Amino acid sequence: MKIRNISINENSPVFIIAELSANHNGSLEVALETVRAAKRAGADCIKLQTYTADTITLDSQKDDFMIKGSIWDGKNLHDLYKEAYTPWEWHKTIFEEAEKVGLVCFSSPFDKSSIDFLENLNTPAYKIASFEITDIPLIEYAASKGKPIIISTGIAEQEDIELALDACRRMGNNDIALLKCTSSYPAPIEEANMSMVKDLAERYNIISGLSDHTMGATVPIVATAFGAKIIEKHFILDRAIGGPDASFSMNEEEFGAMVKAVREAESAIGVVDYTLTEKQVAGKDYSRSLYVVEDIKAGEIITEQNVRSIRPGYGMHPKYYNDILGKEVVVDLEKGDALKWDNIIK
Repeated sequence: MKIRNISINENSPVFIIAELSANHNGSLEVALETVRAAKRAGADCIKLQTYTADTITLDSQKDDFMIKGSIWDGKNLHDLYKEAYTPWEWHKTIFEEAEKVGLVCFSSPFDKSSIDFLENLNTPAYKIASFEITDIPLIEYAASKGKPIIISTGIAEQEDIELALDACRRMGNNDIALLKCTSSYPAPIEEANMSMVKDLAERYNIISGLSDHTMGATVPIVATAFGAKIIEKHFILDRAIGGPDASFSMNEEEFGAMVKAVREAESAIGVVDYTLTEKQVAGKDYSRSLYVVEDIKAGEIITEQNVRSIRPGYGMHPKYYNDILGKEVVVDLEKGDALKWDNIIK
């Protein structure tokens, strides 16, 4: 998968997305400063959400449209999305600001009109949000544009994932990533199930990653260790500005610390390699070897009392210990001498 000039594959660094979402609090200037702050924090990408209240739901006060069981309890869906949406007339300016500071910018579409709109902005990719994974016509239409498709799996059962993948592939689009997501705001860390990151990649032969709603950086770090190649986290200038997503969003300092931790985790993972570095080779000087621990005269035999395996490592390898017990030495040896083969009658 390649988004703009960034390749994402099993050997690439983690692609880190700062999710703007509703964290502009109705101000274009706040949105633009958030783009700049995301760059300072080390993000690779700033992501938007492209909808209006009317393209994502209905203006209805019926009980079906009232939110239950989340931090937005009691809110009406239309009212929430009216508050949270990013005005479409801002998109071009935000895309341009992202390009100016060196960030990739793309968006989550929520209907066909938003995909058409984003195509006019030359979006380099599409992100399908968790709750849209069941919208097969939407996924098909996005996939038909030939851009990379990143899909969150937050509310998905296995069948939902397979239907979404089939929808992309029917359109001839195999540039697909699946993000493990827990659709709870904020998400309990014990429900993160980061083992899924590795399983998604292996089971479906795709790039896998994380769309994270937990608090802190622990889950992104674990995801990296399990092979995540994309990590998405909600980003805000200052939680004090408020907004629907503020409580589970990271500020610049927190996001920067997460990026640093993810990059350190990548370095720590390394590769399977049994060869030693120069420092490790030098360190073997302080490993165990066979030493004389009591003076031994020529002609005397080696016993457990006069030779032991101790540090440092300049003597014979300890694997020979049982072989040399009972052998006769040919020279006088002092306590502290490293035992050598030419000291012994073989």
